[in-house]
Amino acid sequence: MSPLDKAPDQAPGKDLESMIGTVRPETAAVLNRALSGEDISSEEAVVLFGATGHEYNALAMTADELRRRTVGDIVTYVVNRNINFTNVCIKRCGFCAFSRDFREEEGYLLPFEEIIRRAKEAWDYGATEVCVQAGLPPQMEGDLYVRLCESIKEALPDMHIHGFSPEEVLYGSVRSKCTIKEYLTDLKSAGVGSLPGTSAEVLDQELRDLISPGRITVDQWTEVITTAHELGIPTTSTVMFGYLETPMQLARHLELIRGIQQNTGGITEFVPLSFVHTEAPIFMKGLVQNVRPGPSGMDVIKMHAVARIMLNNWIPNIQASWVKEGPRMSQLLLTAGVNDLGGTLINESISTAAGAQHGQLMRPSEFRQMIRQAGRIPAERYTTYKTRRVFSDTDEELDPLDLVGDNVEEVFGSYDRLVKLDTYRFEHPRHSTSAKV
Repeated sequence: MSPLDKAPDQAPGKDLESMIGTVRPETAAVLNRALSGEDISSEEAVVLFGATGHEYNALAMTADELRRRTVGDIVTYVVNRNINFTNVCIKRCGFCAFSRDFREEEGYLLPFEEIIRRAKEAWDYGATEVCVQAGLPPQMEGDLYVRLCESIKEALPDMHIHGFSPEEVLYGSVRSKCTIKEYLTDLKSAGVGSLPGTSAEVLDQELRDLISPGRITVDQWTEVITTAHELGIPTTSTVMFGYLETPMQLARHLELIRGIQQNTGGITEFVPLSFVHTEAPIFMKGLVQNVRPGPSGMDVIKMHAVARIMLNNWIPNIQASWVKEGPRMSQLLLTAGVNDLGGTLINESISTAAGAQHGQLMRPSEFRQMIRQAGRIPAERYTTYKTRRVFSDTDEELDPLDLVGDNVEEVFGSYDRLVKLDTYRFEHPRHSTSAKV
């Protein structure tokens, strides 16, 4: 029998029943409602965010039980490459340490031929997806993203393009002087297969106006995501947490995401993203008072667990970001509702710029080892969660990325090297005689 054919038992174990019996009646009622298959409210989610001691343990165990019932013991990953093709951006979001003004010496813009070279290299190393996101360069030609997708698809017809955040889609539509729907239609025709549901942070407008004034609004983000679903373009969904947000703001964010999914069914996964404070201007420069230096370890576990409990009936896949959390915490999150570990990435620039300690490359064999050590079954997936292959306990086959030597930077480059290269230095269109952006 294939591991995928195993139907998980729907009855909670006695250990979980016993644990829930030790917590406050208010918390026990919420957990029991979730275990009975009901959707919990945002107010009930706030109760769970406040869990400590035995309640915290019961929360994690409940999330793990719901994961087991919904997706079983398979844990997935995707072989992909991030291509953050420019760090130049017209926005000044307080949490972002990646963006550079065009006047800064570390601003870069990769030309199409370099982007395609990186995509081809990823394909040669077994990637099925390129994730294309970047800053918003000034005076960008509106069809830049469309032309980029066409170029990638011409070179690699079978490569999945997971590209362009709602912020980028909005910017492209404004620069193109067309509607969001028209722009998304053009992107789909050009080869975009799915959209990352980033630029979400917390979908609370008051909070967004505080940490990133001028950022895409909640209504605009929702319009991009729902319009993409209407056109048959799936998206992910995310939240950034650990800075200023309240439990109720997080709960309402989850409720909004769930409502979108109930109406469209177009969300493939939910990904909590810890705020990385190290180089973030909002923290380093004290732009806003009382900003926390990221979430605690328990906060991270509670965020993933509550996400599983609140979204379980509608979004089956909860992903841990190994870039944000590191491999050890990501492995631990497999016991708190998580069933996916994201992608190999090969290059990651945005979190790296903020001071994250991870992001260059996670080899497929490392994913499989993490998953097996957690007592689960590893599987490689495609972007939209179709299974590519499931691995047995004795399968030790190595992938091309597993054979990359220790000096990964020499093979694939890195963000630190990229920002120091003159080769791809960004020139503002007003000052440049080179090709248009």
